[in-house]
Amino acid sequence: MGAALLVLGSRLLPRSAVDVLAGGFAALTAADLAWLWVRVGDTPHGRAISWAGGWTLRHGQSVGIVLVGDRLSVGLALLVSALILAVVAYSWRYFDEPPAKHRTTFSALLLVFEAGMCGFALTGDLFNAFVFFELMGVVTYALTGYRIEDPRPLHGALTFGITNSLAAYASLLGIGLLYARTGELGMAQTGVALAHHSGDALTVTAFVLVIASMLVKSATVPFHFWLPDAHAVAPSPVCMLMSGVMVELGVYGVARVYRVVFGGPGGVPASAFTHTMAALGVLTALTGAIMCWQQRHLKRLLAFSTISHTGLWLLGLSLLDPSATAGTALYVAGHAGVKAALFGLAGVLLNAHGSVDEYGLHGRGRDRPLAGALFLTAGLALAGLPPFGTGLGKAIAEHAAGESSGWLTAVFVVVSALTGGAVLRAGLRIFYGAGPAPSPSISDVETSGDGEEPEVVDCERTVPRVMTVVPAVLLAGGLAVGLWPGVGRALAAGARAFEDRAGYLADVENLPVPGSAHPVPSTAWTTSGVLLGLLATATAFSLAAVAVWLPAHSGTWARDLRTLAAAGDRRLISPLRRLHSGLLGDYLTWLTLGLAVLMAVVGGQM
Repeated sequence: MGAALLVLGSRLLPRSAVDVLAGGFAALTAADLAWLWVRVGDTPHGRAISWAGGWTLRHGQSVGIVLVGDRLSVGLALLVSALILAVVAYSWRYFDEPPAKHRTTFSALLLVFEAGMCGFALTGDLFNAFVFFELMGVVTYALTGYRIEDPRPLHGALTFGITNSLAAYASLLGIGLLYARTGELGMAQTGVALAHHSGDALTVTAFVLVIASMLVKSATVPFHFWLPDAHAVAPSPVCMLMSGVMVELGVYGVARVYRVVFGGPGGVPASAFTHTMAALGVLTALTGAIMCWQQRHLKRLLAFSTISHTGLWLLGLSLLDPSATAGTALYVAGHAGVKAALFGLAGVLLNAHGSVDEYGLHGRGRDRPLAGALFLTAGLALAGLPPFGTGLGKAIAEHAAGESSGWLTAVFVVVSALTGGAVLRAGLRIFYGAGPAPSPSISDVETSGDGEEPEVVDCERTVPRVMTVVPAVLLAGGLAVGLWPGVGRALAAGARAFEDRAGYLADVENLPVPGSAHPVPSTAWTTSGVLLGLLATATAFSLAAVAVWLPAHSGTWARDLRTLAAAGDRRLISPLRRLHSGLLGDYLTWLTLGLAVLMAVVGGQM
């Protein structure tokens, strides 16, 4: 409704009225979802069910569309609405330059983007999920290439659009295979109908195809190549949404579709899902962390950090354990505020200096002490510093992963240290001029981040203050997630409902709901969680300090370390960097190969 009114009234309303209208609809949506969040917690089984148009089940079958809200799905929709509201405020002065219609179009697209993301989080219908997901994708394509006068955003938008469209066709084909076998499109009904069949090649093929678009949207390796290219050129407010909540919806979709549709008899065995997705999560986490550390383009650095954390979330949800799910939900909530704040601060640098190059900005951010303090704080939070929500979520998820396999705890610590350390390194250099001016390494290519076009093009006006205030509020939100026990308790109850497949099916089919087999997990801070968070944070700061100040030392040990780093750069980083070629054909080849390998791996465990 808000998007439609903005488009219809754009020729009649003054600029200030457009801003108020966009902000008002964003605030009303957030308030609506906050009320729903509270009401869902009051229901007997933690779910709210609504059939669109009253087309309910008849004799176990339906042509209707069902919406299902629990604390996790409503919580994700609420997170979407909160970030949309923050982005509307952040971009308040973005389009002061003529033509004024740019502001109206941008705001309308943001509200449609919100509709797609909220709809995907709440739907209980496979085809409807596809429609909402692709609505989200089409709007992201438009927002990524919003600056059509610059060929780089257009290239990034085309890469995003074509890669995600191919994955969407794969998902639609998978939904068609399921419909041919079961005659149903509702997730719950499809899951029930699959129980009358045996798991076979069609089941495996449908599963991999259905989750294809979700794996691509979540930027899971090897389906991730589009994300750093798109983030490098998309407007900063769009990056805040893509990394803050869009990729998280992809991971949520994989877990939801498996748990409801394929998690029972006739579907994919739990061991096959856990082993495959956990391996994919570890690969994604480590690849993203390594690539994040060696970036100098700030927006690409943050994009690879998102890819790395996507791997941790996929790993947590693959365990099919309420405690790991609760920790992952907290991790996502805390990360959304921290990562959106970092992209907002990168936008401040871009608009103040026309650059997001860590090397070229060395010492140029000294005149922005508040932005510098916020940037370093966000880096510490990204590393898992207690009491931020990222630290609490990481502690709970890594404990559950460690109980499954002890070495997985090390993955959480290493990934958090590398991604947080990369942000701290950039913050120390840019805002404090720490260490000597860095020199390019052997793996550096054209994506330096220098010579970018400012997003506020009027060079005679200062960067709007709201662009620093909004990141501060977002960071405060990430801190509140870790400090407010009520958030953890609510998400823990939601995690139990999320993992209760029998309860979900019974609620949708309006049958008596059996008691959950899982207790509500604890989301309180533990001594081990605090210590591991401090270890990851200390490691992150140590890595950043070594990277910043090592070049200034001339001792033998320093030369040996630099030689070792150069060898690693040449043998590991450069080959990995060459895989991220920027060529669309390469990315589509990896997409096709990845889906084929997934089918073979999952099929081999049936």
